[in-house]
Amino acid sequence: MKIVEREVLSLKEKEVLRELWNNEYPAKLNLKTIEDFELYLAGLSKTKHYLLFDESDKINGWAFTFLRDQEEWFAIILDSQIQGKGNGSFLMNEIKKNNTSLNGWVIDHENEVKQNATLYRSPMAFYIKNGFAICKEIRIENEKMSGVKINWKR
Repeated sequence: MKIVEREVLSLKEKEVLRELWNNEYPAKLNLKTIEDFELYLAGLSKTKHYLLFDESDKINGWAFTFLRDQEEWFAIILDSQIQGKGNGSFLMNEIKKNNTSLNGWVIDHENEVKQNATLYRSPMAFYIKNGFAICKEIRIENEKMSGVKINWKR
């Protein structure tokens, strides 16, 4: 596996990443069209992308950082076929190299369903293993997502 950093994504990369997003995140978070995906990305500021490629140059993971409310935020998505093998930590360590603090939202329950009708497994244990603190008092609750804020500091 190798990681490639990008400030700007190609249309082909956006299509692959939208599909990865829709396959791995809860169905409620699906981005139906490439335009929806581009609109989401356009709403972020100072975005940096980290693409995880396998030996055949297929994108199997994606992390990105962005600025929100004077804080550095991130999201990470891995193809379920490569989870549990150290690939997420490999990707996470790469984005930690370029930051002193990272914030994210994490779904902290097992009530969500993916578009393929399988249960979305909360990645909370992954974040704890990777040194994140859970900010229990800060939650996001809306029609799309229920989760808690996590934070990592160098």
